[in-house]
Amino acid sequence: MNSRQIQDMVQGVKDGQMSRRSFIQRLAAVGITAPIASQILAWNDVAMANATLEYKPTKAGGGGPLKMLLWQAPTLLNPHFASGTKDQIASRVFYEPLAGWDKEGNLIPQLAAEVPTKANGGLSEDGTTVTWKLKPGVKWHDGKPFTADDVVFTWEYAADPATAAYTSGAYKDIKVEKVDDLTVKVIFAKPTPFWADPFVGVAGMVIPKHLFAEFKGAKSRENPVNLKPVGTGPYKFGDFKPGDILTATRNEAYHVANRPHFDTFEIKGGGDAVSAARAVLQTGEYDYAWDTLVEDEVLKRMETGGRGRISAASAGDIEFITLNTTDPWTEVDGERSSIKTKHPTLSDPAVRQAINLLIDRDSIQKFIYGRGGAATASFVNEPKQFKSQKLAYEFNIEKANKILDDAGWKKGSDGIREKDGKKLKYVYQTSINAPRQKVQAIVKQACGRAGIDIELKSVTASVFFSSDVANPDTYTKLYTDIEMYTTTQPQPDPERLLNQFVSWEIANKENKWLGRNVSRYTDPAADEAYRAAQKELDPAKRAALLIKVNEIFCEANVILPLLSRKKVVAAANSLSIDHSGWDVDTWNLASWYRA
Repeated sequence: MNSRQIQDMVQGVKDGQMSRRSFIQRLAAVGITAPIASQILAWNDVAMANATLEYKPTKAGGGGPLKMLLWQAPTLLNPHFASGTKDQIASRVFYEPLAGWDKEGNLIPQLAAEVPTKANGGLSEDGTTVTWKLKPGVKWHDGKPFTADDVVFTWEYAADPATAAYTSGAYKDIKVEKVDDLTVKVIFAKPTPFWADPFVGVAGMVIPKHLFAEFKGAKSRENPVNLKPVGTGPYKFGDFKPGDILTATRNEAYHVANRPHFDTFEIKGGGDAVSAARAVLQTGEYDYAWDTLVEDEVLKRMETGGRGRISAASAGDIEFITLNTTDPWTEVDGERSSIKTKHPTLSDPAVRQAINLLIDRDSIQKFIYGRGGAATASFVNEPKQFKSQKLAYEFNIEKANKILDDAGWKKGSDGIREKDGKKLKYVYQTSINAPRQKVQAIVKQACGRAGIDIELKSVTASVFFSSDVANPDTYTKLYTDIEMYTTTQPQPDPERLLNQFVSWEIANKENKWLGRNVSRYTDPAADEAYRAAQKELDPAKRAALLIKVNEIFCEANVILPLLSRKKVVAAANSLSIDHSGWDVDTWNLASWYRA
């Protein structure tokens, strides 16, 4: 299907000759998924659909307590420091962006009065500016008014290098101007096809200027509000014990009528995915459990308890392995895995290629993840037009052995390969979780058959995914040879996901290890293609550029994709949730209710 045909169909939707649903279905048939189809309609001034959850309560409150389990416990409540999904989920209870993403990839206004379009003057013809009109009458939890000043300040805060914000990639290359108290203009340095990044979704949560202004830059970690949030969201802060429990109460002045339904909200952290799933599906002790990363057969047995059900939402999340091409065992200027070093053995492309051949992805999917994921060789899998058709995976121990033989890695008396006095011995880390430990065991066994010795390391999830600058075991530090985890795609477009592959996002001491490029691997061709994609307005050409970025890292065998993950959660049968694979679980928490 070419662009002319798509434009004809768009016109058909405008003229009423084709329904929005038919348009999305026709595009899905040729590999263009619903989120991108929705964006095409939005760009052409076809209004976004309404939110995907019909809200039935006729008044706010009265729903009693809502209890959520996060087996990776939150450790902070500043959304711009939240490198882990657990902290993003917790922060979103209190803070809101201008708009969020529903499960169909529709952009839903939250602090914005409407979604910008060309028809309402929000999108410029040349793709360089976006004008947001803000919702009037919104107040912070302390009663202060929410205005354009807060939006402009959020940009200044996140863009300031000294703040070392995890979200800096969404803000550092733009300018934001206040038009009036309820209008802001976002100015891009070049035509920007996917403009819904700043102030949208995970990276977009707006913070109050009056409570953060004194803590912008170098003092950013000293702000007590980092642990005691004051936002605009449906629930107000109650108490927080990092790594344990978070409580909140209904915001009686919430800016959406008749919401929220629940009187109190609680997030209990810790434990593991199995116990979290059991607490919802079998015992009914909790209403909702996030990321039930449990073998699918186990979940199916639990569902027979009749108290809850599993919800699996399509998403762009990817479970993958990173091979460290820097040296994690040598310290340079106060940091290990420094870009000034080279890994003694994983810098050899032949070794990385061999390890990729030693991963039995099909067995990992079949026997561990089931409904929760699909084996893949591509880092980007959704939407489909951004997935590489060239990348393919193979499990072949014999081929891996030959590659290592040909590269001069010979087995010693202990069965471990070595060359020039260097052995193929590695530490392979991930977060503590039963499926992940099983994946580790599968990879370790296959590597052993090829003369590669693997030491397994498991880190408590609340530590592994924390933003603790002093902790050596966080995933962003990568102070081991190999690590594995899931990275989330926060929007129905892979541009932000793929900034993990650019040189200017390298995680290091200078940015407090909050840069998104954890692998530290770089390639000028990937940088060039990424920058070109950021300004390419032709959808097909832009997709090709982003696919190239993906392929460079996967073909270098630095990034080893394992599974295209769905977002799998457990919810009580009585609970109506708005579960989106394109945003965090709490993105539309105000609309949850109990039937």
